[in-house]
Amino acid sequence: MLKPYYDVVVIGGGIHGVGVAQAAAARGYSVLLLEQNEIASGTSRKSSKLIHGGLRYLESGQFSLVRECLTERHLLLQNAPHLVEMKPFYFPVYEHTTRRPWQLQIGLSLYALLAGFRKQAFFHRLKNGNRNWAQLDGLTTRNLQAVFQYWDAQTDDQLLTRAVLGSAKDMGADAIEHAQLCLACHHDNGWQIGYKTEMGDFEVGSTVLVNAAGPWVNETLKRIAPDEKGMAVDLVQGTHIVLAEKIRQGIYYVESPEDRRAIFVMPWYGQTLVGTTEKMFAGDPAKVRPTAEEVRYLLATASHYFPRFAQAEVKHSFAGLRVLPRQEGAAFSRPRETTIYLDKTGSCFSIYGGKLTAYRATSAQVVNRFQGLLPVKRLIADTRYLKLPDVGTE
Repeated sequence: MLKPYYDVVVIGGGIHGVGVAQAAAARGYSVLLLEQNEIASGTSRKSSKLIHGGLRYLESGQFSLVRECLTERHLLLQNAPHLVEMKPFYFPVYEHTTRRPWQLQIGLSLYALLAGFRKQAFFHRLKNGNRNWAQLDGLTTRNLQAVFQYWDAQTDDQLLTRAVLGSAKDMGADAIEHAQLCLACHHDNGWQIGYKTEMGDFEVGSTVLVNAAGPWVNETLKRIAPDEKGMAVDLVQGTHIVLAEKIRQGIYYVESPEDRRAIFVMPWYGQTLVGTTEKMFAGDPAKVRPTAEEVRYLLATASHYFPRFAQAEVKHSFAGLRVLPRQEGAAFSRPRETTIYLDKTGSCFSIYGGKLTAYRATSAQVVNRFQGLLPVKRLIADTRYLKLPDVGTE
């Protein structure tokens, strides 16, 4: 019996895996996606839920990344208005805030420039005085010197991931959850891929293999022959907490009083989401959990700016993992550009890093890299203009 054969097999059902599946299907390729658990069960449901340009990346000169993310934000607002919504962001400046008002004025002006001066790029400084500041969800005004308001977007990361997969399926892609990769071997006719589910062991063939396993990217490479070591990376844990309190006016971009890291305090399904941390992680990615110290740190930051949170109940917490290039220095200051790693066969592409906001652009880059390996197919859609389906609510 002949085993099924696909143009592309994707390993990993996070936002980049489903993004590649969508981009490849849109080009007319046959696609199979294999996910070891459930779609969006890893990092892609444990993000900060933001579709944004990355204002703080301007400080490290990552202008191309910011421009790309702002462009992708604009496309998502057009293609998924039911999933991506613009929100007002507030940046309060206190006596000891690291970034001074003049720096924010310059930074937000550059942010607007990179966004093409679209309507969503507008910002302003709230008038001084308690009458205006008192409306900001109980934000403390002690030593408050200025408040800047700008716009970025928020999403439900899990629903967005499912919607992108839904789009891929609408164009013919196949996806199997709870499918564990056993071994992928390259030979003259392409890839022979073995996987198992609760129904048994299976094999498929493909011309191209895409490793979009997120924190499991190097672990997945160990199951691919010929052997590839991949890139040296650090796994960085990011924890969020959800408080049984409501934030109504928008999203707050504040500095931790302990180490001056940027922290977001934002509305989330009638409660308040606070995050994130950056803590080096070693071990099985499936075992990542918030630590008591991270929860304390985030609660202390939130209550520093919103005193009413001091006694707030932590309803729950969650932790995800970022994949960052291994290098010296704090994780907070490292480059966040995505790397696409090509193996020695020239047909296995591994995705390192990546941002939720830029998943579509990253996926298009991957498909552009491998399309020369496949015959020309009839174009079905351009993902830049492809509306995402409504997949319901969480």
